[in-house]
Amino acid sequence: MDPIPPSTTKSWSIHTRREITSKYEIQTRVGSGAYSDVYKARRLSDDLPVALKEVHDYQSAFREIEALQTLQHSPNVVVLHEYFWSEDEDAVLVLEYLPTDLSSVIRMAKKEREGLSVGEIKRWIIQILLAVDACHRSSIIHRDLKPSNLLISADGVLKLADFGQARIRLAPGFVSINDHTQPQGHESSVYQQVKPENVGQESRVNLMEGPLGTIEEYGTSDEFKTKDTFDEVDKETNIPDVDTSCLATCTTSDVEEDFFKSNYSYEANEAGGNDESALLTSCVGTRWFRAPELLFGSTNYGAEIDLWSLGCIIAELFTLEPVFPGSSDIDQLSRIFTVLGNLSEEVWPGCVQLPDFRIISFSKVENPSGLDSCLPNRSQDEILLAKKLLCFDPAGRATAMELLHDKYLNEEPLPVPVSELRVPSSNHGEDNGSSGSGEWGDHREMDSDSDFDDFGGFDITRRTGGDFSIQFS
Repeated sequence: MDPIPPSTTKSWSIHTRREITSKYEIQTRVGSGAYSDVYKARRLSDDLPVALKEVHDYQSAFREIEALQTLQHSPNVVVLHEYFWSEDEDAVLVLEYLPTDLSSVIRMAKKEREGLSVGEIKRWIIQILLAVDACHRSSIIHRDLKPSNLLISADGVLKLADFGQARIRLAPGFVSINDHTQPQGHESSVYQQVKPENVGQESRVNLMEGPLGTIEEYGTSDEFKTKDTFDEVDKETNIPDVDTSCLATCTTSDVEEDFFKSNYSYEANEAGGNDESALLTSCVGTRWFRAPELLFGSTNYGAEIDLWSLGCIIAELFTLEPVFPGSSDIDQLSRIFTVLGNLSEEVWPGCVQLPDFRIISFSKVENPSGLDSCLPNRSQDEILLAKKLLCFDPAGRATAMELLHDKYLNEEPLPVPVSELRVPSSNHGEDNGSSGSGEWGDHREMDSDSDFDDFGGFDITRRTGGDFSIQFS
């Protein structure tokens, strides 16, 4: 779309921006967070309900738009209709409006005695896997996967959203090409490839079994392309956008298997940068779904951090409770160790190189409870599925594509059709990032990539009953 001419005075409210109000009737604010506000609106030309996401952080807006444009052909990603961008205004994304999310599904299931059927769980898992696989095929790491960022349409279509923390990562010489998508329309098949020429605006609607809107054609303005702000190392925090998940972003393309092994970073104008510009921040994601390498301060990670988060989400679908609901980063690690055992070179070669590995120490867990204890009354196939993702060594985590072919998803009872999924009428209650979380209260500054830098040197010992002893140097 054509760039918006800069105004002489910054608009302090989306309601005062004539380029937006001339096209959309803003109805009500449905979410507000540290970096964005979200409004339900109506497109005047055709009465289409949309979500207007006003992003107050330049870097987050850039990443979200870039990710949505890259993944615009994915059926398991929120549709970006258009965006409004100018140098002296907050970016406003016009997104497909989706009324609820997976955390609401989990809350609803907890209230109902029968919970979620195996067929329902399988269908939700398949849709999540398709979304994550599409991201990783496009070399995009989402970095904030959680139930509240998995939005759901009234007819049961799940879409990945909120890409303000996403990063595009490419190995040298790799070219990302959008040559495959993963449609959700054929219920008899877990995964089917369709060439892009077959996934136009009309066929996309048919594949998704419902009117999901269309993607308006627009290009990126020269002003948008030439910004050099993003050459800097990450400065984002992990402060979640409260309730803004009910309308957001992302998904699709082909990527080499080496994507999961590489640590090269690519962003606007970053190619050819020095080594520092390729560093990432460990301060991303929501704690309950954060991979161990991030908790130990890693700045050199790949798409595997999404796979750990995926394992936490799948485990929560099985039990309707978060699997590792830590109250702090230290408590988070303690809960993980209690289940999986201590982290060591034997289970993850190279873990001693993690920035905070020698700063924090835990007492030896003599008898780890194992994931089986976290998933009571679940089948061995279900437990095995979670184990393929919730392991210390990132290289040992199964990819989304591998899990799409897992026998669990392809055997009786089969996944129910999308049309038979039970969907809450709206996103009820306060969005806590999970089915029962208090995570939104975790608003801490993230000037450092390490959670422990502010304290200096210290040792933490975990004791029986979950207590800790902390020794500062």
